[in-house]
Amino acid sequence: MEDSRKSVSVKPAYNPEIITEKIFTIRGQKVILDFDLAEMYGVPTKRLNEQIKRNKKRFPCDFMFKINGHEWEILKSRFALSNLPMRSQFATASK
Repeated sequence: MEDSRKSVSVKPAYNPEIITEKIFTIRGQKVILDFDLAEMYGVPTKRLNEQIKRNKKRFPCDFMFKINGHEWEILKSRFALSNLPMRSQFATASK
């Protein structure tokens, strides 16, 4: 008997030290930036943000917020992100 289910490719779990390096504190909350979270899930940042917007009911109201230009400049200067262009940066937070 043949299994008709499609196989799903799952990306291996990240090393905890790598995840820890991607966590920043913004507005007093520990966050991961959208492009880092998208990388972890193996999807483009644009797609991650689209799916979150389309499925707002699945996330707590404070799950994501947009950082401002000043916050982005601080992050770039503190964490050697200077080679990254200012994009539509969102931070995801969990209490």
